[in-house]
Amino acid sequence: MTATTTETGIPGYEAATWNIDPVHSEVGFSARHMMVSKVRGRFTKFSGQLVTADDPTASSVTAEIDLKSINTGNDQRDDHIRSADFFEVENYPTMTYRSTGIRVEDGEYVLDGDLTLKGITKSVPLHLELNGFGPDPYGGVRAGFTATGELDRRDFNVSFNAPLANGGVVVSDKITLHLEIEAVKA
Repeated sequence: MTATTTETGIPGYEAATWNIDPVHSEVGFSARHMMVSKVRGRFTKFSGQLVTADDPTASSVTAEIDLKSINTGNDQRDDHIRSADFFEVENYPTMTYRSTGIRVEDGEYVLDGDLTLKGITKSVPLHLELNGFGPDPYGGVRAGFTATGELDRRDFNVSFNAPLANGGVVVSDKITLHLEIEAVKA
């Protein structure tokens, strides 16, 4: 059964299986650098699937991110992040996310899920915005989502840092996640 706007309150909502379109999606993050600015990065290789249910809170998400594909705009920094100081990609080439539920909190959707990085799995909730559902010019149907969240990188044994003379550190422990996801109906 396909859900309708009337049933869900979401215009164009459709219960279906969706494949993430990596060409039209972005998996990004930001971290405070030297306590004075933010460095942004993204991953260029990832895949995933969303299953929207008749009841949106019964929907699910799975995703896999190739950690070697990190791009912060600086090759030297990217190589350092791939090293054992951070992601240790030789031993842990991927990061995964598997939803455990969706809830409504203060009128907004929150996607609860488990993030696995460096063999460590922790709960990382994402605030979810449903951007829309509709036909594309190729005869398919697309859906768009924005998700944001935060994690403490130390929870995943990504703890390299260097102290600054003013008492701060080179890289913040808090990492902000930014996802823009466009998915195609399977």
